[in-house]
Amino acid sequence: MEVFWFIIIAIVLAVFFVLDGYDFGVGIIHLFFAKTEEDKEVIAKSAGLFWDSNEVWLVAGGGMLFMAFPTFYASVFSGFYLPLIIVLWLIIFRAIGLEFRGQFHYQMWKDIWDKAFGVSSLLLALFFGIALGNIVRGVNLGGVENGISAYEGHYFFLPLWDSSFSPLTEHPGVMDWFTIIIGIISVVTLSIHGANWIILKTNSSINNRLKSLIFKLNIALSALTLLSLFLWQGILPDAMSNFVDKPYLIIFPLIYFTGLFGLFFIKKFKKDIHGFTFSTLLILGGITSSLASMFPVLLPSTNSVNNSLTIYNTAAHEYGLSVAMGWGIVGFILLFVYMIIQKRLMGGKIDKMDYGH
Repeated sequence: MEVFWFIIIAIVLAVFFVLDGYDFGVGIIHLFFAKTEEDKEVIAKSAGLFWDSNEVWLVAGGGMLFMAFPTFYASVFSGFYLPLIIVLWLIIFRAIGLEFRGQFHYQMWKDIWDKAFGVSSLLLALFFGIALGNIVRGVNLGGVENGISAYEGHYFFLPLWDSSFSPLTEHPGVMDWFTIIIGIISVVTLSIHGANWIILKTNSSINNRLKSLIFKLNIALSALTLLSLFLWQGILPDAMSNFVDKPYLIIFPLIYFTGLFGLFFIKKFKKDIHGFTFSTLLILGGITSSLASMFPVLLPSTNSVNNSLTIYNTAAHEYGLSVAMGWGIVGFILLFVYMIIQKRLMGGKIDKMDYGH
């Protein structure tokens, strides 16, 4: 049951980053590249019509995490308290930036909420990447110092950064040079994904420029990917051991590199959906590769005193997991019906659809 729920939660979180990920990317593109009011309005609309349904997957993922792995949930939500509060406020400002911009037709009013939408989207992409960097790097579980735990072995607390700014220190912060690199990779990846979504759903005047931008960002992403793999191997020498022990897991990195390779042909695609498909593979492959490399660990311990948190030592009781399966099926059916209806109602280009007036 632990493996089943791990897979289900991984799927839900991957779907969230694919769906709400393009909203983050749209916000980044909106911040830096939308210059005319017409482009600003239609680009904001391409996120605004979908963001609320996309965030349902985050709520679902958090709820299932609490249900299936409560010890991990408690550990992470206390240890990452500061960045989680920051993320909460960014999610709020991203939403109200979209919902408020069209309420009054004053340029200063629109400019304020455009910046709120763009900056919060940029920082959300960065912080979610930093969060992934923390998960794969590990934390000092139990707050061990001089071989002694300061508190229970499954708890930890991280400041936003440590004075050394190093992932190798005994008490690392949320942000260090390694997690920042993963955060930048997240920003670049979601910018590519958001640009592909804008091309797919709108007729904005910058669509052709966005194809050139995607190509350039993909070159940067390729270099950052190789750099991150080299640094990750230096921080955790056995980071790739799962792929050696279980060769079938190599399918997940292959998905990532398929998306990465395919996006180099963005200017040659005849159909807009092709670019979006490859950036979706990029996100799915990146997330699943990270999780596959760690399995069955959920949060590595950077000390030798306390064990890492795994799907086995943080799971709820077998009875609770089995009961949740029935309700989970009902919930998934409702979730998929909701998503399918919305996507069908808002299929095609959204330029002429009404939003925010």
